[in-house]
Amino acid sequence: MTEKPILILGGTGKTGRRVASLLRAQGTPVRAASRSGEHPFDWTDRATWAPALEGVRAVFVVPLDGETLTGPLVERAVRLGAERVVLLSGRGVDVPGYGAEDSPLAATHIEGERAVRDLDGTTWTIVRPGWFAQNFSEGFFQDAVRAGEIRIPAGDGAASFVDAEDIAAVAAAALTEDGHAGRIYELSGPRALTMAEATAEISEATGRPVRYVPLTPEEFVAELVKEGWAEPDAQDFADAVAPIRNGLDAHISDGVRQALGREPRGFAAFAKAAAAAGAWDG
Repeated sequence: MTEKPILILGGTGKTGRRVASLLRAQGTPVRAASRSGEHPFDWTDRATWAPALEGVRAVFVVPLDGETLTGPLVERAVRLGAERVVLLSGRGVDVPGYGAEDSPLAATHIEGERAVRDLDGTTWTIVRPGWFAQNFSEGFFQDAVRAGEIRIPAGDGAASFVDAEDIAAVAAAALTEDGHAGRIYELSGPRALTMAEATAEISEATGRPVRYVPLTPEEFVAELVKEGWAEPDAQDFADAVAPIRNGLDAHISDGVRQALGREPRGFAAFAKAAAAAGAWDG
């Protein structure tokens, strides 16, 4: 009998595509689902849920930011036979004052974690990474790095940036191995860096100057609005950076070591690999 596949939601995203790649390398059948992928899935179109979930043995859930749809999705997954759920959440879910009380993103993770923990008779694991190192090479800082200047309201706070490769490795282990049931893994890199230190590491890796310009939240929002952002979206971005400025992202978590028995990859190694792969060319 053919082994049932593992469903990867967000199968083309920063984490999902890495999880899918790791599982395929192990010979595990994978169903990578996304709005534009081979297996269509759209969080906002529930007609796509059942076809994606039918016949899978486990699900890696990358939630839709700003929405509280994880609960209905995982309940449907279990009804259709999924025996294991691994949820990608975020750092600070259980930290008072980490985010704005009315933050839609916080609600996504809080409600999502509650729904997963309440699953009856289903193996679950929650993965809580801090700021992704890949935000500099694939995400919203990539163009700024290419331009040589990152302008955000992070003050002189530090973050223990975690490599998406490590996040994916933890998720892949939780999806396929014993020993991860009921675990909540807090993930970080091995040390905390200020934005100035992070840009210095990227400068060294690329051989060209990249600098950090600290802004006030008000200056940051005004700049984004001038670039065409809607003001609520600009404010949400500023709020997302606030934990760094407020010293809430500097702590080191040992989830990578707990899950994998090794230390996480450091930021300098990430920067060198990203530069070698051409992440900041052009």
